[in-house]
Amino acid sequence: MTTPGRGRSREQWGYVPYLLPGLLLFTAVIGVPFLMNIGTSFTEWTGVGTPEWIGLGNYRELVKDGEFWASFRHNVLIIVGMAIVPTLIGLVLAAALTDLVDRHFGPRTASVLRACVYLPQVLPVVIAGVVWSWLLAPENGAVNAFLDAVGLGSLAHDWLGDPATALWSVVGVMVWMQIGFPLVIFMSGLQRVDPSLYEAAEIDGASWGRRFRHITVPQIRPEIFVVLLWTTIAALKAFPQIFVLTKGGPGGATNVPSYYSWVNFFEKSDVGYGSAIATVLTLVIVALTVVFLRLQGRDLGEGR
Repeated sequence: MTTPGRGRSREQWGYVPYLLPGLLLFTAVIGVPFLMNIGTSFTEWTGVGTPEWIGLGNYRELVKDGEFWASFRHNVLIIVGMAIVPTLIGLVLAAALTDLVDRHFGPRTASVLRACVYLPQVLPVVIAGVVWSWLLAPENGAVNAFLDAVGLGSLAHDWLGDPATALWSVVGVMVWMQIGFPLVIFMSGLQRVDPSLYEAAEIDGASWGRRFRHITVPQIRPEIFVVLLWTTIAALKAFPQIFVLTKGGPGGATNVPSYYSWVNFFEKSDVGYGSAIATVLTLVIVALTVVFLRLQGRDLGEGR
């Protein structure tokens, strides 16, 4: 007779053959390159020839590198533009489409509006970046042309060429590109919320704001954690938007760690230093992921 514990253990081991291909692919595509990157970060290397071991030299240089720390400060604002603001806007839009538009105008209208908001998420990042660089062009860009047309020509500006506005302009573009993802996730999460909760609250005279605060947000907390984690990681890795829109300029005003690492890799041929930047950025992402997962686990535990 098989004991329950032994049977459960045998059943768990039965999943291993199905997990093995993914584990091997993860090791080959992510694990091995990451370990090689860590090894390279302890060397001085131009990408050709034999790397020269320098120990912690690259990391000591990072500590003193003001441009490196400035790039992380810029990344904080990128996180606001790619994670916090889109999450808040997506949450409000999802609640409005589900609780108001869907119930009063039908699911088809809500689906059309959702598709319109999600459209920027479907566009390739490079194409969206090129289009926005045209729109924000100082001479014949649509934004400045619109300001001239409505009598606000004095506000016309070189949005991406001025260090004072370049980073804010990039953040605005990222907000526009990112809203669709939280919206779709939140609307999907709201499908499992019992509609009678909204109906009962409405009968009791609860306003839309109260229904949003006391029903919508508590019911989709798991989705909020997932969206914040996913978008924060995407913000820390932001590269194509910076590359297409500003190339880290003007004067490093929009430089971020991922782009700074690329510059050292390919423009300065300082592969060891670029590897050190990439390693630090990866460790930051891993640490934030652990923190998010712990907070989510604690929140779900309290919810039970």
